Amino acid sequence: MTPFAIAGVQMHVAALHSNVEAMRHRIDVLMARFPWVQMALFSELAPYGPLDRFAQPFPNDVIDQFQHDARRHGIWLIPGSMFEKLEDGRIRNTSVVINPEGEIVAKYAKMFPFRPYEANVDAGTEFCVFDVPGAGRFGLSICYDIWFPETTRHLTAQGVEVLLHPVLTGTTDRDAEIAIARATAAQFQCYVFDVNGLAAGGVGRSLVVDPAATVLHQSAGQEDMFPIEVDFDLVRRQRETGLKGLGQVLKSWRDRSADFPVYDRSSGAEAWLHTLGPLELPQRGSRAGMDPRTPLNDYESAPVPVAPLALLKGGQG
Repeated sequence: MTPFAIAGVQMHVAALHSNVEAMRHRIDVLMARFPWVQMALFSELAPYGPLDRFAQPFPNDVIDQFQHDARRHGIWLIPGSMFEKLEDGRIRNTSVVINPEGEIVAKYAKMFPFRPYEANVDAGTEFCVFDVPGAGRFGLSICYDIWFPETTRHLTAQGVEVLLHPVLTGTTDRDAEIAIARATAAQFQCYVFDVNGLAAGGVGRSLVVDPAATVLHQSAGQEDMFPIEVDFDLVRRQRETGLKGLGQVLKSWRDRSADFPVYDRSSGAEAWLHTLGPLELPQRGSRAGMDPRTPLNDYESAPVPVAPLALLKGGQG
């Protein structure tokens, strides 16, 4: 057994003032109650809440404080994420990974902002993978990223065994997101730590899922600290022998016969997607997508390109 103890922290998040001191207090309480914890994970945008008016450059004094806490307690720390203001004025939703020496070992910007609602948030393009010596390999994604399985596929193709997933979900799609977290654990044979906030930080219901899609813990709608010991040997065993001795999905993907032209933007395989119209907020009373007699957008009259048959089949002809 290769154990490693990770604690999720589900807490109330305010939108109009800093939550940093509240987070630091919870780190102290967490370590006083559960001194065996080796990593702590907070929810998306926990330090300053969901308003990008509080965006600031990286590094900053707040990150310095979290580095001090990680070093003081000797833990790995992922303090949720914050809106980062880049030198050119763009804003990204960014998280950092801090090691027990207080060093920033990785940084990650959310790849899929929740558009169209986060239209002013710039998307990141770099993946986040890091190793904990003597334990295993971790990957980081943020909230809406998990709805796109390609993000997790890329991480697990690099050997990620635990997916750390801070979220801020305060909307009615939380049930769907929970289902996706469980499906992700089964599809990619990994642990998923899905940590949501409360109040302006979400509706809670954080969860931890093991590689067999078993929910090890699910929070309700109150504050919660949930330390869970993962077993990296369980991940490695299941990836070798399959989920409950059955599907060996990562090896099946590795040994696939098919290629997928939809991932080649020039193939034409995603042509139908361009008939869906622009990515924009729904309008009151809109019948978009319902009445074919009503032109929806400029795409409707445009010809739909057709991919060559060989590309659709993933072959050479």
